[in-house]
Amino acid sequence: MIRKRILPLLAVSVMTIAAAALLSACGSLGKGQGKPADVTEQKATDTDSAALQAVHFVHRLDDYRPKKDHYNFYFTYKTVHPWWDAVALGMEDAQRQYLENGITVTYEYMAPPAASAEDQTARLLQAKEAGYDVIGVDVADEAIISPLLDELSDSGCKVMTFSSSDASEGCKRIAYVGNTHNYEDGALLTEALCKKLDYKGKIAILVGSKGAPCHEDRAKGAMDTIATYPDMEIVAVEYDMDSVDIAYDLTAKILADHPDLDGLVCCNMSNPVGAAKAVTEKGSNAVIVGMDHDREALHYLKDGVIYCLGVQDCYSIGFNTLQVAVMIADGNLPGELYPEKTDETTTIIYQKDASTMLEMLYGDIS
Repeated sequence: MIRKRILPLLAVSVMTIAAAALLSACGSLGKGQGKPADVTEQKATDTDSAALQAVHFVHRLDDYRPKKDHYNFYFTYKTVHPWWDAVALGMEDAQRQYLENGITVTYEYMAPPAASAEDQTARLLQAKEAGYDVIGVDVADEAIISPLLDELSDSGCKVMTFSSSDASEGCKRIAYVGNTHNYEDGALLTEALCKKLDYKGKIAILVGSKGAPCHEDRAKGAMDTIATYPDMEIVAVEYDMDSVDIAYDLTAKILADHPDLDGLVCCNMSNPVGAAKAVTEKGSNAVIVGMDHDREALHYLKDGVIYCLGVQDCYSIGFNTLQVAVMIADGNLPGELYPEKTDETTTIIYQKDASTMLEMLYGDIS
């Protein structure tokens, strides 16, 4: 898949971006400083405005002056999925703005149909020989990919990480743009679930892809939170490989094994949908918390099947990734121009926020 792949579900959002822009703050790296604006994790206290805080469509390039008039990047991520299509929209916004300033940015944006560290390894080794200005990676498996990024760096490649999964601590990648608080996201979602259940009950966790740092960290945050409450028990931890169908099958089996299941923690964008389908079909009352902005998930949130979702600002991740890549390509190291880790936001949204989010992202008006 190349960079022109656009999220079909979000195509209609082009018409609503102008309206959303009036209600969204600027999320660029910051005028003049090259540092992110408010990049600490958000948890809106006013649920009426939570959806409007979740995604920032209004961005402007920082006033850093690129040293070249053409850049060529390579980005690879875990799997072909609408979440990364939303990241691509932010990248394309930055690309358009560079072009308006007379700077051409081309890039390949590629991923396998299913998450695979082996596939990602092969792609990175091919990219190494192609002479890209910067190679960007959403790490598929921390243990496997991090040493490879060290090798690429040692060979002279300029390597960054982006999206939802950074490399391991001490990796030689130059910088990371994305979610630096996946553990906290998992803990916050699970705390909301525990409170909803009055701090007692049986819980299952759907993780995602094995070895993916973001999924594993969220699951760890969930497990540690549940462990603090003596009347709560984890009865199942399963890996759905970021697949709606697998998540559905796993949830159906969990419900068969534990018909009295009280809740599910879903650690990626796909598994809340699969879990909600199974819970609905089986007539279960299990409470679901999960991640991100899948259209079906938002409808389940609106209908009360899903209790809450942690929405990451994918648009800002994409926009800021391209900005940082340009600065890295010019030989700038983290410091005054950009931080080593550009931390993007996660906002917890509830049923009250679902209609606003559906209209803002998908043009769904109810």
